Amino acid sequence: MRSAQFLALAMAVATSEAVSQGFNYGASNVDGSIKSQSDFETEFNTAKNLVGTDNAFTSARLYTMIQGGTTNGPIEAIPAAIKEKTTLLLGLWASGGDMANEIAALKSAIDTYGEEFTKLVVGISVGSEDLYRNSQTGVEANAGVGIEPSTLVDYINQVRSAISGTTLSGASIGHVDTWNSWSNSSNAAVIEAVDWLGFDGYPFYENTKANSIDDAKSLFETGVAKTKAVAGDKEVWITETGWPVTGDSQNLAVASAANAKQYWDEVACPLFGNVNTWWYILNDQGASPSFGVSSSGDNTTPLYDLTCKASSSSSSAAASSSTGFAGEKSASVSSGAATSTGSSDSGSGASGSSSGSVSGSSSGSSAASGSSSGSGSAASSAIPSMTSIVGRPSTKPKASKSASASASASATGSASTGSGSSGSGSGSGSSGSGSSSGSTGSDAASGSGSSSSSSASPSSSAYTGSAARVTGSAAGALIAALALAFTF
Repeated sequence: MRSAQFLALAMAVATSEAVSQGFNYGASNVDGSIKSQSDFETEFNTAKNLVGTDNAFTSARLYTMIQGGTTNGPIEAIPAAIKEKTTLLLGLWASGGDMANEIAALKSAIDTYGEEFTKLVVGISVGSEDLYRNSQTGVEANAGVGIEPSTLVDYINQVRSAISGTTLSGASIGHVDTWNSWSNSSNAAVIEAVDWLGFDGYPFYENTKANSIDDAKSLFETGVAKTKAVAGDKEVWITETGWPVTGDSQNLAVASAANAKQYWDEVACPLFGNVNTWWYILNDQGASPSFGVSSSGDNTTPLYDLTCKASSSSSSAAASSSTGFAGEKSASVSSGAATSTGSSDSGSGASGSSSGSVSGSSSGSSAASGSSSGSGSAASSAIPSMTSIVGRPSTKPKASKSASASASASATGSASTGSGSSGSGSGSGSSGSGSSSGSTGSDAASGSGSSSSSSASPSSSAYTGSAARVTGSAAGALIAALALAFTF
């Protein structure tokens, strides 16, 4: 009897200590069509079987809890994740005044799917780049609807209350935003309220400074460092970042498969296995620029080599110890609030919305433009079935990402990252119900707008990892627990 209990404990500990590695998934496709359970199943299966990745992409970051075309029905990515055994970083869209429906969808998912669902949850993100869109930079860039930090804190508390007493009560709660939003002292209350900080950043869009692919790693690390500087003892998770394979150039940044491969090698590989990371993106066919690593949702052959050499891992572990990203994700599904290791990260980027998000980056006073589409106007407060956050980063100055969504409006976000002493911000728009398309904003500094077909690109974050912790903590805990189990 005791042996069984210890074995169960061992497996629980191992799960909570695992480091997440996956992609961002919007609720709708680039063309605005709403994704169904089968669509999510196909994408999750493709991610797990990408050639050269050793089946490592087993996690998915979502932007909303609401299924497209419904008022507050649970997103169908959940049953798909259960079938494909894909872990989830849940997202509740916070801008637009539809939090009540987001929470209703979350509670419905818990009641409907029970522990099969909740055991897969590695964390909950309340909002995505809402603080950026609420900032002066975001307002000047017409980035879309944002919310005050006090409102965001209230939403975070509402979510904690909603999951209290349920099988999801131990889930860690965070928020995703840009480094300049995190470093803005007026948003300190949000940092206090969360268990971890999500970092979105895109060096590609930092077009007011040297941002060639050879500068990308340094720009990424700078953004991460600024986020870490304010994170205190809380973990910084990399929630969005990537490099486009096609699309217009941004200053010295050129979209190409070769450059995307270099960014993958220098930024992604050191992160994987060390820091919770959700890359942008598996597939965004039809978007421009396009950040997808695959040409379609069912093609397991990537557009460039995704193999991470062993040397990358070892160098990443060394780098991680030097940068102080000692902690990795310790909080997971039912393990309780995530334990932070004190690494803070900073980056600039944009976050996407459901299906994708647009991101752009600007240097200087950072600007990103996000777009929000709602039933009537970008400023519309309702985000009803915000299931489609379609859009991914689009070139900053111009972009016009129109998020479109059929039954449920899709929001496209654009991210921007600022360089210099000014932070880079990225914002993502939210989508409301309706087919209205997100507005594209251009950053005052060097904004990158988002276009409707593009999706927001994740922002990069510090890659230093807690490699030591993974091997020592998760595996060690499992071995120790197993040893105890067989002792009794």
